[in-house]
Amino acid sequence: MATADLTERRQLILKLVVHEFVEKAAPVASETLVRTYDLAVSPATVRNELATLEELGYLTHLHTSAGRIPTDQGYRFFVENLMDYTPLPPGEQRTIRHQFSQVRGDLDQWLQLAATVLARTARNASVVTSPRAYQSRFKHIELISLHETVALMVLVLQGGTVLQQMFTLELLPTQQTLREVSARITEQCSNASIERIEELLTREPPQHSPHHPDIDEFERRMLKLVIQLMKQVEQQINEPLHTDGLFEMLSQPEFMPTFIKEEDTGRAIECMRQTFDIVTSSKALETMIVQALASDGVQVVIGGENQSEEMRDYSLVLSRYGAENSMSGVVAVIGPTRMSYPRSISTVRYISLVLSDLLSEFYGGEVRPLE
Repeated sequence: MATADLTERRQLILKLVVHEFVEKAAPVASETLVRTYDLAVSPATVRNELATLEELGYLTHLHTSAGRIPTDQGYRFFVENLMDYTPLPPGEQRTIRHQFSQVRGDLDQWLQLAATVLARTARNASVVTSPRAYQSRFKHIELISLHETVALMVLVLQGGTVLQQMFTLELLPTQQTLREVSARITEQCSNASIERIEELLTREPPQHSPHHPDIDEFERRMLKLVIQLMKQVEQQINEPLHTDGLFEMLSQPEFMPTFIKEEDTGRAIECMRQTFDIVTSSKALETMIVQALASDGVQVVIGGENQSEEMRDYSLVLSRYGAENSMSGVVAVIGPTRMSYPRSISTVRYISLVLSDLLSEFYGGEVRPLE
């Protein structure tokens, strides 16, 4: 598929199909496009262009005689090349700021309000994670002998997180040696990120190391265990999610049974159950939340681009709020792929900026708003 095949007219028709389908939730026919947008071409010409767009993978159809609907690829091209992005109108921005000003100094209420405003404004489900220092940073460790072959590592991270891990060796160093290794690792890794500790592991030990080779190897093993524990912390999203908008999302045609065929009703009920599980559980969203925390700007994940099979019928618009290497969280809108992407993107972007401002205020100016 070559982008050159997307002539100016085909791009216009693709854009109009997306607009019509998002607005009406019904397949779009060539006659509808000509009549609604007063196109200076015949329905037959538009029909040919729709067929070409389908061959290129941007459109599809449900029935032989039905109109076209966008594919995930069509939505992606629309978001990246055809979408008219406009920020939220000033009036809406003032209303949102005023709502947050009524809840001063209460972080949990801010986060729930953010979820509610996202859902109402984007007209889809929303998820807001609590802010935390997602990038683990080392503070200190203690190595404690429990048995002649069993010891305990107590790892303390910046921010107060305490992790404990038992490990075994055929021959454990003495407690005095464990204290010395703990002190050396604490000195080397003070306030270090995972990447910094991994750099230490790549270095060759000094040629005249005062340590016994077995102790040097033991120290490297402890560093690897530290990295493993820190990575576990970063990959886990254990904070409760603030969610809203299930009613808005489940009221859309994708989730409403026709009551004409029993299988349609069963499919819709199963879709509703799956949607509830996704929105209220961090498990399905964990990978995308972690990726959003490591990214700048608004991220858009469309349908089949989701790594999780259960997310293939949904699109997400996510953004990190807070500051890199400091307290930060994620705001997200979740909906069917038939989503108003411009509206969702502008809403997510604005709410992330509002929360960044509030988080800066909450932590006494230590967190700068994201640009």
